[in-house]
Amino acid sequence: MFGLTSQLRRASVSIASNIVEGCARNSEADFLRFLDMALGSIREVEYQLTIARRLEYTNGETAERLANQADETARVLAGLIRSLRSST
Repeated sequence: MFGLTSQLRRASVSIASNIVEGCARNSEADFLRFLDMALGSIREVEYQLTIARRLEYTNGETAERLANQADETARVLAGLIRSLRSST
């Protein structure tokens, strides 16, 4: 449980960190690369939430709420990535 909690926290922080770091870059290509990494971290969080649910480390309601938040975040980020790629 400790290892999964640690990985989940690390991946969650990585999402925002990659977005911020990408914003600080001087090129749109670099920004997109960091957005892609952030999207990968969201998928990692979703998988870890699935594991936590299967191992019954969290109840179904909490797991569902968190999974929905991760999915919404992924959709918004994917939309931003698509928009930036179509404008180049």
